[in-house]
Amino acid sequence: MKDDPAMRQSLAITAHKQGRALKHAAAALVLAALAGCVSLGGGKPPESLLTLSPLAAPAAGSGAEAGRDTTGRAILVQLPDTPAKLDVLRLPVAVTDTEIAYLEETYWVEKPARLFRRLVGETVRARGAALVIDNDDTPLLADVTLRGTLLDMGYDARDASVVVRFDAVRTEAGDKATSRRFEARESGVAPEARAVGPALNRAANQVAADVAEWLAQ
Repeated sequence: MKDDPAMRQSLAITAHKQGRALKHAAAALVLAALAGCVSLGGGKPPESLLTLSPLAAPAAGSGAEAGRDTTGRAILVQLPDTPAKLDVLRLPVAVTDTEIAYLEETYWVEKPARLFRRLVGETVRARGAALVIDNDDTPLLADVTLRGTLLDMGYDARDASVVVRFDAVRTEAGDKATSRRFEARESGVAPEARAVGPALNRAANQVAADVAEWLAQ
């Protein structure tokens, strides 16, 4: 076969176009994968995310001391355990005694266990009677440790209510342990994020205040 310059040029142009097409396809796949990583349940992203805000918080500049040479005490608030229904960013809805759904287009900014631990820590800290550790850093041995299970923080469709339920365990020096269940419920709440979010915040703050009162005893 004779060497045809025109054919060689045509083949080179075709190979170049195919290479560019492959690069564009690969880039599209990467972008799609990245979009999938940040997607919250797929589809259109929510207009807003739910969080918990403390109704009682320490004033700016306030603080506390604890340790060997002080009279103050330290309280460690551990991350609570949760059932699988709360180990997600979506908001669970109790449909029946045996059925769970999730409220449409309603998401937490982070998992409920972390939001609740931070809320309890701020509420206890606002009392000003102890040094509160509510993160994963434990620089000293706590005098009191609060652990437990966040059983519920969601919506109950059976009576249009929100519920926050926390089984707490308080451990003190000398291996003394005490448990108590805390619960707050608010009824007459419409099944939509703009109503459920504030109602859950109020209920969670009520539980946090009850826990803080219990720890102060």
